[in-house]
Formats: sequence, structure tokens, C-alpha cells
Amino acid sequence: MTNPIESAMYVASQLFLYPVLIAIALLFVHAFYALGAFAWQAWQRHRGQPGGFELAAARARNPALSLIDLEALATKRLEFARIATRVAPMLGLVATMIPMGPALMALADGQLADVSRNLMVAFSAVILALLAAAISYAVVNVRRRWYAVDLALIEQRAPVQPPAPAPVHDPVAALAMEGVQ
Repeated sequence: MTNPIESAMYVASQLFLYPVLIAIALLFVHAFYALGAFAWQAWQRHRGQPGGFELAAARARNPALSLIDLEALATKRLEFARIATRVAPMLGLVATMIPMGPALMALADGQLADVSRNLMVAFSAVILALLAAAISYAVVNVRRRWYAVDLALIEQRAPVQPPAPAPVHDPVAALAMEGVQ
């Protein structure tokens, strides 16, 4: 690499290896945390406990919450896991590609131990990232269905407001009201 631009890009890309590996590790840990919370919520739902029905519990705590507010709450609850399902594979790809540069350089120099070490990092990172994404994806999709069912039940149970009476056009009443306004 004699070109300064190529050298700078290589050095800059290598700076991202550890932050990306740390992000993948955090997403992997979060995926198992989310899986545990999901299993707990599934158990609560199966037993009919209020904790398993977050939206109904939120509505019970604050009856003024509208369906739109509850939808926003459901979206907020799923937001980080949805982001994790999309970001984890991207970070896995990045973590695969970053060590490939040093691995290819080591291969050119005949240092097979360094090639092996770099490939081990690359493939381990992508495996953990894909596992984190798969777990998060499963949790998000089942929870999304739960929330949709819960919102439908809340909507069905909402008290039905009678429609407002249609205004009757009475020209005499309209003239009488002109002076009041």
C-alpha cells in the first residue's frame, strides 16, 4: 500500500474493529435478555396474569390512554429489538470484512497463524451477530402479534359512544343564535 489514501482507509477501517466487536457482544447479550423477558411474559400471558398483557395493564393504570397512545407504547416497546434485528447482521458483515485485510496481508507474507487468528475473529463475530439478530427477530414478531391482539381486544371492550345527534337545520334557531354569539 503505497498510496496514502489507501493506507489511510485501511488504518481507519481497522480502528472500527473493537467498537464493532463490542457492539456485537452487547447486541448478543441484549438478545438473550430480550429472550428471557419474552419467556417470562409468555408464561404470564399463559397464566392470565396482568403483567403479561402490558397494553391492558397500561390502560388499567391510565384509562385516558387512547388506542393511538397504546399503539405508540407498543411501538416504543419493540423499537430497540427491531433496530437490533437490522443492525446486528450489518455489524456482523463489518466485523467479517475488517479482519480480512490483515488476514490477506498475513497470507501474502506466509504467516498462516495470523491468517487463522483473523479469520477466527471474522467468523465468530458474524455468527454471534446473526444469532443475536435471529433471536431478536423472533421476539419482535411474536410480541408484535401479541400487541395487535391486545389492541383489538381493548378496542372491542371500549365503551361505545353514541353518535352525536346530527344538527337539524332550523332557520329560526339559527337567527336566534346570531345575537348570542
